[in-house]
Amino acid sequence: MSKDEINSSTRLGFIGLGYLGSRIARRLIAAGFPVTVFDRHQAKAAQFSAVGAKVAADLAKLAGDVEVVLSCLGDDAAVEDVYFGTTRVLAAASRITTIIELSTVAPATARRLHGAGAKLGISVLDVAISGSTVAAESGTLTLFGGGDAQVFEMAQPIFRAIASQWFHMGPSGSGEAMKLVVNTLLGLGMQAIAEAIALGEGLDLPRDLLIDTLAKTSVVAPAHAGKLARAKRNDYTPQFPIRLMRKDFGLILNEAERVGLSMPTTQAAATINAEEAASGGEEDFSAVIRRMERADALHKV
Repeated sequence: MSKDEINSSTRLGFIGLGYLGSRIARRLIAAGFPVTVFDRHQAKAAQFSAVGAKVAADLAKLAGDVEVVLSCLGDDAAVEDVYFGTTRVLAAASRITTIIELSTVAPATARRLHGAGAKLGISVLDVAISGSTVAAESGTLTLFGGGDAQVFEMAQPIFRAIASQWFHMGPSGSGEAMKLVVNTLLGLGMQAIAEAIALGEGLDLPRDLLIDTLAKTSVVAPAHAGKLARAKRNDYTPQFPIRLMRKDFGLILNEAERVGLSMPTTQAAATINAEEAASGGEEDFSAVIRRMERADALHKV
């Protein structure tokens, strides 16, 4: 298969079936792509047999049987583990022409994967995802791409199945860079909302009315507005887990340090996010709202 022939008959391999990955993989299957899946938790992968996917016993088998690999993994360490090594994807690649890395990782990790793929004649795109599980289910994600512009263009049949818009940001690593910019606003915005709600309650505004009204104002971004209805019910079931926001804050601050940029507000938000992430189980990153409310309640005691 040449790189300009990605279509619904292209054999896709999908690695990483977590909150976003599982939903993206299902949309690709529903769009008619032949998909082979792999997850280190075999039970997650086994469920995909029922919707028409092949389930690979290991990464080497997946890599030897597909033309395009997509991966949606938790962090840089997971990406390194999947692609490098004697039994991993790059070592076992035989038919692969393109890798589309969907994880949020450091731009340098994306560039390293791009360089390793180039030595094998494999095109690598870093295509970072913006959107929650709801957007992944509905196929309305936003994608930020880095890598060869022509390859990005040829991958649009895949993008159309999972996203409502996609942007090519520049060379390898640029997609990840844009995702860190976007998640800076995502994390800061959520902390600002948490503090605003705590202030409103401190000023004796009724909690439900406060949240309902705030959600209807123009200062709350659409990505945050949906969180308010759930926070009103004290529902912090993960759509974007707080542990991943903590990881992204770390990436953001590492990149800021690398380029000599001070981000004091981001640092403060990251500290509160990390404290909440360390305090409990698997919850949504909007749980910082509850943390600020508790701080306000303790102040009143």
